[in-house]
Amino acid sequence: MHTVAILGASGYAGGELIRFIDNHPHFEVSFLGANRRAGQTLRTVHPQLSGGERVLETFNVDKVVETDLVFMALPHGMSCEPAMLLSKSSAKIIDLGSDFRLDTPQRYVEAYGHDHPYPGQLGEWAYGIPELFATAITSSDRVASPGCYPTSAIIPLAPLVASGLIEPTGIVVDSMSGVSGAGRGASEALQFGAVDESVKAYKVLSHRHRPEMERVLDTFTANGTSVLFTPHLVPMQRGLLSTIYATARQDTTLDDMLSAFDELYGGAPFVNRIDHSPETRWVVGSNNLLASMHLDERTATVVIVSAIDNLVKGAAGQALQNANLMFGFDESTGLPVEGWMP
Repeated sequence: MHTVAILGASGYAGGELIRFIDNHPHFEVSFLGANRRAGQTLRTVHPQLSGGERVLETFNVDKVVETDLVFMALPHGMSCEPAMLLSKSSAKIIDLGSDFRLDTPQRYVEAYGHDHPYPGQLGEWAYGIPELFATAITSSDRVASPGCYPTSAIIPLAPLVASGLIEPTGIVVDSMSGVSGAGRGASEALQFGAVDESVKAYKVLSHRHRPEMERVLDTFTANGTSVLFTPHLVPMQRGLLSTIYATARQDTTLDDMLSAFDELYGGAPFVNRIDHSPETRWVVGSNNLLASMHLDERTATVVIVSAIDNLVKGAAGQALQNANLMFGFDESTGLPVEGWMP
């Protein structure tokens, strides 16, 4: 068995990681790290999980350095220091946060408005979408798992961009997410009264995931991409739906689009195309991405609808999928392939 440390074990994604690892045939949890919740038992923080007598601890590099695998499920900006402390260890590291997803210091400043504390690390971590970058993930010991919004957009867009079927500029990504996507912090904006019976757009024109989407899609075209991204908060706990618009290039047909998608993802266990628009309840609890593709010939507009569970394929599930590849296991090991519907 390979030992696993989970930093940020008290959060939503951390809890999902514990659930998956506890049922994994090749991994076992050896350290649960937390900050404010350090000293509490697991049943206090995640009463839905077994093994509730386990105690959450403050990060201690001496306790973690000998583990085989470290998941960092930490808020933005909190992964850098533990990652650097572990940089000379033999542990493989997967960061579920956003500290190492971007490829250049310039793009990082564009996304976050300040310099990265370790700019030399940018571009050094494999980007963790297994369906697109399995070779790099398999050969790496440092993986930056994607954000949930970029996962929902990049996967269905990549085959169309790579095949030249759509214009790489002017792409519009319109996404709706459940409130768990913002983490466990009980801010006023996430309290029940603030989200119930309401839908709101946030960080219009300034969300950090837009540069992340462009950073990855740029690898599939020589001329670069441009994305307009607007996220929305909707009154549900989990699930994410993205509606994506792009301009079809001349002579692009719907069959061309479907063929490009199927050629790239035909053997992928967690990416599936359906003929009608997916719903979030069909994927909640699973590591699946469901997508449908449509072409409005009147306006030459491509419409893609994709659905994921923001805490599974958008976070913990995809991270474990990456870990499976890094250790040479089948990528689907220990991961749920069926949702909870209804």
